[in-house]
Amino acid sequence: MSQLTAANQLTLLRMVLIPPFAILLLYGFRGWALVVFLAAGLTDLFDGLIARRAGQKTTLGAWLDPMADKLLLVTMFVMLTLPDMGSANRLPLWFTILVLSRDIAIVLTVAVVNLAVGPRTFRPSIFGKIATATYIMTGVITLYFNYLDVRSPVITVFVYASLIITFVSAFHYLIKVVHLGH
Repeated sequence: MSQLTAANQLTLLRMVLIPPFAILLLYGFRGWALVVFLAAGLTDLFDGLIARRAGQKTTLGAWLDPMADKLLLVTMFVMLTLPDMGSANRLPLWFTILVLSRDIAIVLTVAVVNLAVGPRTFRPSIFGKIATATYIMTGVITLYFNYLDVRSPVITVFVYASLIITFVSAFHYLIKVVHLGH
């Protein structure tokens, strides 16, 4: 089977959409930034679905998909946290730091485990998948209200939902790592 499956092509599309998303947002094209981010978020939903349903799971996809997720979400969090973007709503800096710290800790832990113990595969956690979906929804909601140029308390609800799943998924990954030693 070729590594460049339809699922992997969608993942690559997600990566290609990241710079236009950031540029559109930076230059104040909030509506288009929302459309591009939503399209990128949908590729995350469909690439996994296609890979499972069509039997297109590949080693390349197993590496590309989480990398594409991380790149998209880091870009979204940074762009929606930056001051002076002229947006009605910003994500709190403390929130962005906590979410990105979780991701950095996961990546570093996987690297250390692979170096110390040998190659290990870490299956995606259901809580990690929920976290990714929640983060994407937080981005979509924030971008939508910024497009409308309206401050909204709905964003705060999504921020705290994201914060909760961040802690739950971080704890779940920690348990998985601790069980590696047993």
